[in-house]
Parts: sequence; C-alpha cells; structure tokens
Amino acid sequence: MPAAADQAPRQPTPPAAWDDQLLRNPHAVADKRRRVQKMFAAIAPSYDLNNHLHSLWMDKAWRRRAVQLAQLTPNDRVVDVACGTGDLSIEFADSLMQLSNATPRLIKHPNARREWSVDLHDRPKRIIGIDFTFEMLPLARSKTPAVHVHWMDPSNGALYDGGSQSVVWINGDAQALPLPDACCDIVSIAFGIRNVQDPLAALREFRRALRPGGRVIVLEFSLPTNPVLRGLYNFYFRKVLPTTATLISGDKTGAYKYLPESVNTFIGREQMMSMMREAGFSQVEQFPMTFGVCVCYRGLVGT
Repeated sequence: MPAAADQAPRQPTPPAAWDDQLLRNPHAVADKRRRVQKMFAAIAPSYDLNNHLHSLWMDKAWRRRAVQLAQLTPNDRVVDVACGTGDLSIEFADSLMQLSNATPRLIKHPNARREWSVDLHDRPKRIIGIDFTFEMLPLARSKTPAVHVHWMDPSNGALYDGGSQSVVWINGDAQALPLPDACCDIVSIAFGIRNVQDPLAALREFRRALRPGGRVIVLEFSLPTNPVLRGLYNFYFRKVLPTTATLISGDKTGAYKYLPESVNTFIGREQMMSMMREAGFSQVEQFPMTFGVCVCYRGLVGT
C-alpha cells in the first residue's frame, strides 16, 4: 500500500459552464461567449450522435429544407457560420455538385457518403465553414470526403483527384467574420444564432459579407405555438433530453441544460425577423417546420 504522500493529488472537478442561476437567462450572461465555447469544445465528440438521436433524425431534413430555401445557383459562394461538425456545409456542397451537372461515381472514397465526377470546367465555387469552437473543425474536416471530388477533363476523359477542395474550414467568430466585404452569395447559420453574444452584431456581419442579391439563412429552434404541443415539447426538451444527452456525452459543463433554456429564453419569431430587418435585410420570411419546433428564416440583400 503506497504512502499517502506518494499518491497523486486528486484533480478538482472543473466548474460547469452553466449552473441553475446562469440558466435563468443565459443570453444575459456577460461572458456567454466564453462559456458557449467551453461547452461546445466539451461536447464536440458526441455532438452528431446527440443531434441526430434527440431530433429523431429530423435535423437532417431541416438542413435539407434550409438549403432549398437558400435558392442556390451553380456559381454561388456559400459561407456557413457556426458550422459545427459540418453537416449544413456538406449539404450545401452536395447541392452545388448536383447543380453543376455532376454525376455520382460507383467507386466511393472509404469515408465518403458520395463522390462526384465533374467536368473540369464546371468546378463549383468553394464553400467556407466557420466555427468559433476549434474542436468542432477536425470533426468537420474528417467528414469532408463526403463531398470528395474527382474532376474529369473533357478533352481526354482523364480523371483527376480534386480531394476535398469544395469545403474550407476556418476558426472564426460570427461577430467578426474573417472575410472581405461583399464576398459571397449565401450566409447560413444553423442552430447557432442564439449562441452568439450579440445576435444583431452577427447579422450585420452577415449583411456586410453578402453581395447584392445575396441571401441569409437562419435555421433555429423555436417553440410550438399550440399550447398542448408546447407542453409536450418542453417536457421532452427540459426533462428527457438533458438526462439522456448528458449520459451519452459524459458532459460536465451543463450543455444539455443550457440547450432548452437557451431556446426558451431566446427572442421570438417576430423579434427575430425584426432584428434581421434592422441588420439590413429585406423580404424577411419565416418557414416553420415540424409543428414549429424549428424555423428557417430567410432575408435578402437588395440589388
């Protein structure tokens, strides 16, 4: 039996990012930015599993609908903010491949969902995925082969391995995008606007980065308007999900207590639309999905 002096001291448990007092209104917490970053860094490894499982895989349908509402054209350049592990960015990339008359190949990359053969001269513009939490980006990068591309030279039929050049991943802040003015056609953010310290500042940044005719797509959780559905939803969201998601992730930061409270205390749909208009977007619309559990907002930049 080793002496007590020989035993390594027990490391104290780090404090949670969120406790019950802070969760009364997480959006009013002065250092929300730092706490959100810490939280997402902790849950990154299990992020995809919890998203898919606890949305009953509806998150995939919501992202597909968001891409449809973006009204992509073949030459669009897309910036996906708060990209997380890259699901929406990859959905955009896949859609651009289809618009570029790409055809799926039968031989797949080992990690790929789909590969494409594309005419060398039809190479689509890049998509940029930006996330504030660096720990998310290696996971996004590991999924990039889902849009792995082989380019075909029409002059001789030769195939060239284009790698994963259709998506670029950047560590950056939604409130200070590392991008020049008027550089893209679509800016999207999925389930991230409520996590930003200052949502209006972020929306103004999106407006700055968009060209005339550009579109902003904001995909976010909401609350059903039907009181019965809202009650059932909140029971699941506040009682069931925090327990099961925390067990899966082993999270100690309080992330899955933050999630329902950040939705319940965030601004409503009309306020969100008003904020988008204040940021400089016109023709702002909302598209509720799945009984209002999720809403996609779209705004346009005037020409």
